[in-house]
Amino acid sequence: MSFLELRNVSRSFGVGEAKVDALRGVDLSVEPGGFVAVMGPSGSGKSTLLTIAGSLEEPTRGEVLIDGVSLSRLSRNEKARLRRRTIGYVFQDFNLLAGLTAVENVCLPLELDGVSAKRARAIGMDALEELGLADRSNHYPDQLSGGERQRVSIARAVVGERRLVLADEPSGALDSVNGEAVMRMILSACKTGVAAVVVTHDAHLASWADRVVFLRDGCVVDQTTAPPSPESFLQPLSGLEDPSSGL
Repeated sequence: MSFLELRNVSRSFGVGEAKVDALRGVDLSVEPGGFVAVMGPSGSGKSTLLTIAGSLEEPTRGEVLIDGVSLSRLSRNEKARLRRRTIGYVFQDFNLLAGLTAVENVCLPLELDGVSAKRARAIGMDALEELGLADRSNHYPDQLSGGERQRVSIARAVVGERRLVLADEPSGALDSVNGEAVMRMILSACKTGVAAVVVTHDAHLASWADRVVFLRDGCVVDQTTAPPSPESFLQPLSGLEDPSSGL
């Protein structure tokens, strides 16, 4: 059974001549442990797809299900609880709290969900260390570079028992080495059964996914599934350097 499922999802903004169709009849399913990369030109609907999948925005038409439950049946409080406990979201603008240190930002969702401060800090430090940020754990967001803030937001998204990770350009502010470290962290989460959807413009990083979905003008126009192999958890798959080359 799919953990995340979008059924015929459409999203429109504005009315009349000003109406814009950000998504048009999108179907997408992600199994537990599945890693899907979403690519497409600017304005194709990639970010809108993520916000709808993460219950941050409602579709104009269609249905979104998480773990078999339709989001349309959930109250506002139930959706907030779902986001806190189940969904890890990586925003393009990081969304870190300025008054909290790096490790406190990472720990916050855990503590809100009842994890002790000591245990939450240990988990947060492990996540930061995996991304090379252990020595920056007590720094505030305005004391961190853009790439460091991005890695903190990644760590916050994957800590705890999240079952779905949604990431909007998670490597956008990173160099190639740190970009691959982020993808390894997401892959590591997928190996434990976490479902992941990552929007990226980088075909090399998209090649880490086991499926790549292409959006254009709000529609899924193509997708490719990479054959599974042991190396797929250790290094990127080849053959996706140019997303237009036969895909």
